[in-house]
Amino acid sequence: VQLQASGGGLVQAGGSLTLSCAASGILFGTRRMGWYRQVSGKQREVVASISSGSTTTNYADAVKGRFTISRDNAKRTVYLHMTRLKPEDTAVYYCNALRGSWPDERQIYDNWGQGTLVTVSS
Repeated sequence: VQLQASGGGLVQAGGSLTLSCAASGILFGTRRMGWYRQVSGKQREVVASISSGSTTTNYADAVKGRFTISRDNAKRTVYLHMTRLKPEDTAVYYCNALRGSWPDERQIYDNWGQGTLVTVSS
């Protein structure tokens, strides 16, 4: 299993970024996928999830209305389009496949990959 997140960087508050996560070694088209983020010293938290066929999306309250999750099953890739970024969005972002139901979804795979760092300056 490989989950390779990319697209992070340094952005000013109010700016936008789009993250990508390419998956291999999993039945991507059958899995609900999610984006997580982790601030140093804190627990990893789920910020968004999307059903296998893109019919259902869910968002944490902190990002609702600002972030959009999407996926391309042919490319085995899930995306996170982030707008109106805030300094508190600064974190390492990861993707994973999910089990369970929102908001109690849990990651399936222990291999998180390196994630991608998003830094939002004020």
